[in-house]
Amino acid sequence: MGKDTLILTLILFNIFFIAFISGIIIFVREYRKKKKLHLEELETINLQHKKELLETQVEIQTQTMKHIGKEIHDNVGQKLTLSSLYLQQLVFENKSPQLNDSINDVNNIINESLNELRHLSKSLTDDTIENNSITELIDIECQKINQLKKCSFSYDDSPLTININSYQTKSILLRIVQEFMQNSLKHSQCKNIDISISNLKDELQMTLKDDGQGFDIMNLKSNGIGLNNIKKRIKILNGTATLQSDKTGTVLNLKIPI
Repeated sequence: MGKDTLILTLILFNIFFIAFISGIIIFVREYRKKKKLHLEELETINLQHKKELLETQVEIQTQTMKHIGKEIHDNVGQKLTLSSLYLQQLVFENKSPQLNDSINDVNNIINESLNELRHLSKSLTDDTIENNSITELIDIECQKINQLKKCSFSYDDSPLTININSYQTKSILLRIVQEFMQNSLKHSQCKNIDISISNLKDELQMTLKDDGQGFDIMNLKSNGIGLNNIKKRIKILNGTATLQSDKTGTVLNLKIPI
C-alpha cells in the first residue's frame, strides 16, 4: 500500500509540476503577446500623433505663407507702386531735370522689385495642391521635367478616378514623386521614367520606375539618394513600399490607404 501511495504521490506531483510549467509557459506567451500588442498600440498612437502634428504643421505653414503672400501683395506691393507713381510724377513735373536720370534709375529698381514681389506673392498663395487632384499634380510635375529635355517621362493613371481630399496626403505623395524624379535624374543617368497610379478599393497603388544604372540596395548608405525621406513620408501615410534596383533600373512600388 505504501508503494502505491508513493507512486500516486509521484504521479500527482508530476501532474502538478507539468501544470505549473505549462501555466508559466502560457503566462509568458500571453505576456509577450500583450506586450507586442501594447507596443503596436504605442506605435500606432505615435504614428497617429506624428500624422496629426504634421497635418497641423502643414496647415499652419500653408496659412502663414498665404498670409505673407497677401501682405506682400496688399501692403508692400502697394507702397512700392505708390513710390513709383511719385517718382514718375517728379519726372513729369520736371522740377529737377538734372535728377531725372537718377529718378528713372530708382524707378526701374522699384519696378523690378515689384515684379519679383508679385512672383513671390503668387508662389506663396499658390493653391495648386489644394485645387488639383493627385493625378493632375503628377501630370503637371511630369510636364515641368519634360521641358528640361533631360529625360522622357510617361504617366499612366489607368483612367480611374482617384479622389484624395486630404491636402497633406496629396502634398506628401507629390513630394515622394518629386524625390524619386530628382534622384533618378541626379544619380541613375536614366533616359526614361515611368509613373503609374491606380486605386483598388480603399488603397492607392503607385509605381515609379526608371531605366538607369541602379544601385546595390544592401550596401546603400543611410543618406543615399534621399530614400530615407521617401520612407519617412510613406510611414506618415501608414503606407508600405517595396524597392527593387539593379543594372536595368529602379522600381518603387507604393501602397497607401486612402
